[in-house]
Amino acid sequence: MTQTSIKTLRDSAGMRWTALLLLALAMFCSYVFMDILSPIKDLMLSERGWDSTAFGTMQGSEVFLNVFVFFLIFAGIILDKMGVRFTAVLSGAVMLIGGIIKYFAISESFIGVDEMGNHTALYNWFTDNLNYIPLFDELGVSPFYRGMPASAKLAACGFMIFGCGCEMAGITVSRGIVKWFKGRETALAMGSEMALARLGVATCMIFSPYFAKLGGEVNVSRSVAFGVVLLCIALMMFIVYFFMDKKLDSQTGEAEEKDDPFKVKDIGKILSSLGFWLVALLCVLYYSAIFPFQKYAVNMLQCNLTLTEADPNTFWGGSTVTIVQYILMLVVAAASFSSNFMKANKNLKYGLMGLAVVALVVYCYMGYMRGTAETIFAVFPLLAVAITPILGNYVDTKGKAATMLLIGSVLLILCHLTFAFILPVFKGDAIGGVIVAYITILVLGASFSLVPAALWPSVPKLVDEKIIGSAYALIFWIQNIGLWLFPLLIGKVLDNTNPELVAKVDAIKEQTQAAVEAGTMTAAEAQQQVSAVSEQVAVSYDYTWPLVMLACLGVAAGLIAIYLKAVDKKKNLGLEQPNIKAE
Repeated sequence: MTQTSIKTLRDSAGMRWTALLLLALAMFCSYVFMDILSPIKDLMLSERGWDSTAFGTMQGSEVFLNVFVFFLIFAGIILDKMGVRFTAVLSGAVMLIGGIIKYFAISESFIGVDEMGNHTALYNWFTDNLNYIPLFDELGVSPFYRGMPASAKLAACGFMIFGCGCEMAGITVSRGIVKWFKGRETALAMGSEMALARLGVATCMIFSPYFAKLGGEVNVSRSVAFGVVLLCIALMMFIVYFFMDKKLDSQTGEAEEKDDPFKVKDIGKILSSLGFWLVALLCVLYYSAIFPFQKYAVNMLQCNLTLTEADPNTFWGGSTVTIVQYILMLVVAAASFSSNFMKANKNLKYGLMGLAVVALVVYCYMGYMRGTAETIFAVFPLLAVAITPILGNYVDTKGKAATMLLIGSVLLILCHLTFAFILPVFKGDAIGGVIVAYITILVLGASFSLVPAALWPSVPKLVDEKIIGSAYALIFWIQNIGLWLFPLLIGKVLDNTNPELVAKVDAIKEQTQAAVEAGTMTAAEAQQQVSAVSEQVAVSYDYTWPLVMLACLGVAAGLIAIYLKAVDKKKNLGLEQPNIKAE
């Protein structure tokens, strides 16, 4: 592109990709916080008394307000009326507020146990209240329940607020990418944003346990504090984007608040589209089998792999190896991603690919030597990062989005069935189990790249540009129903299919409480015994039925993808057509 053809920031490849980088970094930070407790589920049981039901209920609360108070619908209206930049900054601020509340809920300041075992007044209030929520309890959708730990209740309140901001940010980023890349590399841009954002999953898996166990003393609130710091960075990224976007509008003459503003009746236009409904249903089914799984994946590996955690006094068990492994992960991501843009220099292209493969092998070896499930699952997004540019470029230039949705669903089914039935066979075989786990996790990550890279760029083909924000909001709202339901379901299924483990924890709690009341045991000694039993129980669950449930979601998503291909062919929706039209 010549200098004279660059009329706006959007016409400059460097500037529009800089805008994308700001949005992607903000989402990277939000993804880290979203799963900040996932790799330390076992510690939440031993340190805070959260069983699988409490953990799943808290995790599902993230999207409660979006689903049942329809906040996402309002977020879409705000986006269409107020524009990308205002909504971006608002979402960043809301995420940060929710994150701070969640941190306080996990911290010792909220729990405040004294020598007599007494808690703070606020802790006692949450213990005694929010046990019954009118209407929501009758419908069976309450975000709380009687007996839910107080820290989990308050954490759920914070996570609800964070979830409002996070999902608002998601639709805002999608709309922002359409704004900056329409008619250009839309699918590549969306895929690249997702790839970078999902490195947040790996970052979370590596650093959440690192901070929780830092210095040899377990403190789960440090992990959440790390996530809050990143939310501050996310807000700063959105503020910088605000000024870039404002400059773009001053150049194009576009206004953030359109002359033809959003009307409620426009929702009817969206809902009348069969293509929209098929994409939305496929979205909720597919994502319900991925995001809720992420919250339990580390614990699933702990229960199915034979892992021997390295001695803390050695290199493999120290803190240095965490940094080294994370650097290796970044090398894999950067080298594999960059290799896709080196078509003119074959030597450099294959050199980067070779570097990525070597770094990945070394990373996997280090994960095996460390003997921790979280470092094994951290490879989840790495293959996705490598193939995202290929997939995005293919959709932009060749199309076939509906076909890619079908392939991604099939891979999803195979991966969950492998976790359910093949991985447990290798229990006792340390090397074989880890190899099966690594391969399956990498393939699942590839599936996670296939579907979003094809799904999100298809939405502008189904609705008018004026209501794209609302269309994304409706899809996210439907998706959020699954993201609320399935973390809760997985937790309940785990407890109900492992009743002996639940009974074991309940029994030790009753025994130690009786001993404390009788004066034969201190509160600290009782907590120590409960924690010891909880640590053993936390890595003993049978995950077969939750994984089968998730595989069934993949089957349903695959069937819808097949039907979507037929509808696209019949009605010529353009889903199989490239995004970039030939001149």
